[in-house]
Amino acid sequence: MAMWSRRDGNTGAPAAVWAGNRTSKGTKDVNSTVDAANLVTQGTDFSLWGLFLEANFVVKLVMLGLLLASVWVWAVVFEKVVSLRKVNREATAFEDRFWSGGSLDELFDQEGDNPKHPMASVFSAAMNEWRRSKRAAGADIAHSSVRERIDRAITVTVTREMERMERWMVFLASVGATAPFIGLFGTVWGIMHSFAAIAQMHNTNLAVVAPGIAEALFATAIGLVAAIPAVLAYNKISTDLSRFAARLEGFGSEFSAILSRQSEAAAGA
Repeated sequence: MAMWSRRDGNTGAPAAVWAGNRTSKGTKDVNSTVDAANLVTQGTDFSLWGLFLEANFVVKLVMLGLLLASVWVWAVVFEKVVSLRKVNREATAFEDRFWSGGSLDELFDQEGDNPKHPMASVFSAAMNEWRRSKRAAGADIAHSSVRERIDRAITVTVTREMERMERWMVFLASVGATAPFIGLFGTVWGIMHSFAAIAQMHNTNLAVVAPGIAEALFATAIGLVAAIPAVLAYNKISTDLSRFAARLEGFGSEFSAILSRQSEAAAGA
């Protein structure tokens, strides 16, 4: 029995030592992984500024471009809102003077030489065409060609004024349509860069992956911040511009009818 006991002791001791060494090594690996994860987590700044500073160079360029686009979007929105309120207020004041029953020639002398808003420009264009027709030697101002020229002058003026007011609207539409995809490009690029770094570190711990993924997703967030206001503002401003264009066209049609009646009355006299 003693011999069997000594044999068991001789054969069992190396197994126990090997098992202990293996457990100790596994514990050290786990501890090393946890320590590395803690160091990565503690050394990463997850604030917005920190995510920007830690991002890849390409992702930084994407972020900067989207931020500049967002600032420009808000500048365009502010300019359009202010200008639309101004032209509507000026158009209301002009219509009040126009329908007050005063002389059209006096109103033209006040507004015609230097029209300061779109409705005054429409009025000035129609009056100029009507006066040129009256001054033409032997011209029949009641003739249909005069009415056509007045209508054409009004249409050209309305189109020119609306083109001027619609400036930068294409920019709003472009930012609203492309900013999310530009941000997504930055995200994909950042994730690719993160995976390359993970492969070099030989560590797939979530704490190691998280900072790079967060930096990449931040680009998509900035893209949405730029795109959502651009889309909403484009829809609202486009609707307001369409209403104002209809207002100008309606005024032009009414004024053309007034000039036509005056031409017929002058021809009959």
